[in-house]
Amino acid sequence: MAYISVPTESKKTINKAGKLLTIDDSYSQEYQDALDLANKWRACHAYPINTFQATLRKKMKDVSNDGLVAQRLKRMPTIVDKLTRFPNMQLTTMQDIAGIRGILKKVPEVRKLVKSYIDNKSFPHELVEEYDYITSPRDVDGYRSYHLVYKYHNPSNPLYDGLRVEMQLRTRLQHIWATAVETMGTFLGQALKSKQGDKEWLDFFAVVSSAFSFLEGTPQVPRFSHLNKEETIALVTEMERELGAIEKMKNFSIVVNSIGRGKSYFYHLLVLNSLEHNIEVYTYDRDNFEKALADYAKFESEAAKGSKLEPVLVSAGPMENLRKAYPNLFLDISEFERVLMRLIKTGK
Repeated sequence: MAYISVPTESKKTINKAGKLLTIDDSYSQEYQDALDLANKWRACHAYPINTFQATLRKKMKDVSNDGLVAQRLKRMPTIVDKLTRFPNMQLTTMQDIAGIRGILKKVPEVRKLVKSYIDNKSFPHELVEEYDYITSPRDVDGYRSYHLVYKYHNPSNPLYDGLRVEMQLRTRLQHIWATAVETMGTFLGQALKSKQGDKEWLDFFAVVSSAFSFLEGTPQVPRFSHLNKEETIALVTEMERELGAIEKMKNFSIVVNSIGRGKSYFYHLLVLNSLEHNIEVYTYDRDNFEKALADYAKFESEAAKGSKLEPVLVSAGPMENLRKAYPNLFLDISEFERVLMRLIKTGK
């Protein structure tokens, strides 16, 4: 398949384009030129992300037979939002434009997978950041996962050297929590995933994460660490009742209008209309990646002009795997709902 080359413009020019997207008029020509360059910068990450996901699949087979791997290029509105919230951040050093998820059943499997990367001295790529949010959950929202950020390096194809790829390695329980946060954020019209929104909802998900830590034998969310398991579950029960969280989850549903059938497509472009609660799924094979990128940019342009569309381009193999890896894209919160109800009723 044909991959997009790294833009020939200087990093200074690319970073300037990123800044323009945070401050300029979306209808100006200067803004459109900046958006085109930012899209090219995002697109060139497809080559290294594909290399990393192939390696991750091989490594996961040594750890588990039922692990799940998925990859995605970060949505442009999310890129712009991040550049806006962190004024000192540069587009060329944003570490999660290329993102890969590895989802395993248990914490020891995640640890073993992480160790296989850290201890591999022959791995050619440079580890630049490491975040163990399993040992040290994020206090403000309870996020738990293990992140490894690499700079791509390949002597036989140095064109993409220096591009960053972020791997998120997590358990199934951590994954359904994280996607529930993102899904409820979509429903509520709040950026809960970015630690923004109503304090009541942020606190609710944080204490649920702390309760989940008891189920996995990992450290609690710091601000709830003074509570034992019974006290934590009691607080979850109280906060759920006050928010009516489970009832709200039951009331949300989604209909998939278009799903590629008959073959296993490599790329999926999902276009979510959060206002109408429906989703369109467009599918592409390996040789149509440029078409997928063009369609992705088209829908993002519509979203920037005020439509309620939320497009995202991902790769996870068959549609069944896509649903498992990205339930938030289908507004599917049912598994989290079931786990939460069981926790409240039985403590398990």
